[in-house]
Amino acid sequence: MSDLAPLAEAVAVDPLVEHPADYHVFHQFIERCKSLPAITTAVVWPLSGVALKGAVEAAAAGLIQPTLIGPVEAIRALAAKLGVDISLYPVLDAETESQAAAAAVAMCRAGNAQALMKGSLHTDELLKPAMARDTGLRTSRRVSHVFIMDTPAYARTLLITDAAINITPELEDKVDIVQNAIDLAHALGIPEPKVALLSAVETVNPKIASTLDAAALCKMADRGQITGGILDGPLAFDTAVSQKAASIKKLVSPVTGQADILVVPDLESGNMLAKQLEYLGGAQLAGIVLGARVPTILTSRADSAETRLTSCAVAVLLHHAKHSAA
Repeated sequence: MSDLAPLAEAVAVDPLVEHPADYHVFHQFIERCKSLPAITTAVVWPLSGVALKGAVEAAAAGLIQPTLIGPVEAIRALAAKLGVDISLYPVLDAETESQAAAAAVAMCRAGNAQALMKGSLHTDELLKPAMARDTGLRTSRRVSHVFIMDTPAYARTLLITDAAINITPELEDKVDIVQNAIDLAHALGIPEPKVALLSAVETVNPKIASTLDAAALCKMADRGQITGGILDGPLAFDTAVSQKAASIKKLVSPVTGQADILVVPDLESGNMLAKQLEYLGGAQLAGIVLGARVPTILTSRADSAETRLTSCAVAVLLHHAKHSAA
């Protein structure tokens, strides 16, 4: 018998995390949107099959009212090739990716679109005009990204931030990153999200900057500088998602084993964590950018149809939560 066989048997019989039967999160978001109006959405450079089909599918599902922005003839030719009917949707002509992104941002700034949606251009090309100080979509908040995860290996909605925009965020950046994620969780129906501030260990170590940031963020939450969630950290990944692992380590916390939000130390660790859960853990993930005047829907060439729809559904829920509270 292999030396690994007893370990494999132990994991199979006594897993650290209880497994729901199947995907259990994304369809709930899409279902909730059926009672909400579609949001007007500037779709930037939909010049791939996935980008164009994603926008049309979201429109057919009643999630968005798209304006397609890019070279008109190329978009129409692609639609004809794919057999997709875009006759119901306005198409705004733009010769280059940068022109399309600028036009979309201008639409949102003028109130003519309630969301941005990435087509087949690079994320940086889309966000550059959005972050322009005088003509973009900045607010007092720092912009951050959240992956929304649906995984059979975890019974809760799981948000991971920031794994796509802020490379090495400072403590003051993390305040906004955490608050953005908490506000999103509220919009998704999680009234008091449990926030795990991740590091490699559960104790504060002056040599590990993420443990110092975690301790400071917890105290800031105690003082009302971060609101709406329950924070704990530093926590290692296992203790954040597994109550059994936390018990073994003798950790007592309202967050351990039931985290809704995982705040990662930096972009590299966050991106690897999200992709590992996707490719090795079977998770589905949707993505959205927060902190600007309107939500930005990020889609990938590898996204499933449900993932694309869910990213749009998250934007719809966020928009209506924000404006119903205003």
